[in-house]
Amino acid sequence: MEIKAWGGRFEEETDKFFEEFSESISFDYKLAPYEIKASLVYAKALKQAEILTLEEYEKICQGLKEIEREILEGSFKFDKVYEDVHMNIERALFDKIGEIAYKLHTGRSRNEQVVTDLRLYLVDETFELKNLLLELMQKIILKAEENLEVVIPGFTHLQHAQPVLYSHWLLAYYEMFSLHFQRLLDYEKRLKICPLGSSALAGCGFPLNREEISQALGFLTPSRNSVFAISSRDFILELTFILTLIMLDISRMGEEIVIWMSPEFRFIELPDRFCTGSSIMPQKKNPDSAELLRGKCATVIGNLVQLLTLIKNLPLSYNRDLQEDKPPLFQALDTTQKSLKMLSLLVQGLKLNKERLKEILKEGHLLATELADYLVTKGVPFRKAHHICGQIVLYAEKLKKRLFELSLDEFKNFSPLIEEDVYQWLTLEHALQRREILGGTGLNSVKGEIKRAKEEVKRWKNQLS
Repeated sequence: MEIKAWGGRFEEETDKFFEEFSESISFDYKLAPYEIKASLVYAKALKQAEILTLEEYEKICQGLKEIEREILEGSFKFDKVYEDVHMNIERALFDKIGEIAYKLHTGRSRNEQVVTDLRLYLVDETFELKNLLLELMQKIILKAEENLEVVIPGFTHLQHAQPVLYSHWLLAYYEMFSLHFQRLLDYEKRLKICPLGSSALAGCGFPLNREEISQALGFLTPSRNSVFAISSRDFILELTFILTLIMLDISRMGEEIVIWMSPEFRFIELPDRFCTGSSIMPQKKNPDSAELLRGKCATVIGNLVQLLTLIKNLPLSYNRDLQEDKPPLFQALDTTQKSLKMLSLLVQGLKLNKERLKEILKEGHLLATELADYLVTKGVPFRKAHHICGQIVLYAEKLKKRLFELSLDEFKNFSPLIEEDVYQWLTLEHALQRREILGGTGLNSVKGEIKRAKEEVKRWKNQLS
């Protein structure tokens, strides 16, 4: 009979179905490298507290490093009998060095082990996330440069609104993802808090140097309250919320790719390698990659809701419910990382249908706001100018004319202030030139933002290296 780490209190063997029901090694095995890292540091702290002799410490370290090597090589065998990653590694250490292995658990609880491992794991995962965000941001900058002078109809309510540079439109996504990057940078302050030394809930009963433990593991500071340290999962909720925000913007961009590739729009084309066909309709070329980006957003939103619901109403301190935090967290991380990679490939591969864009710019009276602004320069209050222009647009639509195709006499029927110079205002070039303002779609303004974005990404890359 396998003796449980907590089995002394019990007279019956654990029910086999309950063992299967309660195990977590099928998913928390991902934490194994971090369990080794934290255990090595903890062993040193026990030696310094004179709980381990030098010889015992060296044997524990040697055994842990052998297990670490097996884990990295993929030869380590995880067993559900030992419940979780902590007990699997403890058992393996026992098999290598005997009962000295059990001294490693002095003053230590799985409650603090798991939260320490999770924090260490997320330090690495967020580093990967930041690199993926920077890669996507670079692809966006390059695509904006590649199409610097291409004009597209800007939309509100999915209706033609005003002309904008495609680069300006694309850089809106750069802004979104740069904010997510900054959120991850700020998140580190709340992630890199070391719980080790908190024990089960009351703090370790042995004189450990927690500041030294924290520094050795790369944390910024030890936790200040042992009950908080082992029962809080705020750092998981915060990261999953950030992942959800990232996926929401990935989904929005995926939606635009789908719409813009449709026959009704035909603004862009995707490479065949990112599309699929139909099993029955031979003509189809479907933007499945972008559609999946939309769909996978739902998974991460669901992961966040699952975690919020899990934590809701949990009393302090540790409860076994918290075991269930890892599957949705791992899924959210995996989904977001893969989605960032996929979107980077799509941004790099998509091509604009420039001829189609030139055609579509003639529709929708995109320069109506320019006409209203023109009247403002003639002294007309904007609300009145807006009303006059609305009447002119209605008139032009009935005649199936574009604004610049109206004669000066037709314009004067609506306002005697309109002169020949109005036609200078009714061009795309003039509309863009008027928006050389910080944050505007003027060519020089957009060039400046591209330059700034390049410098920003370079600075952040250096910061991560």
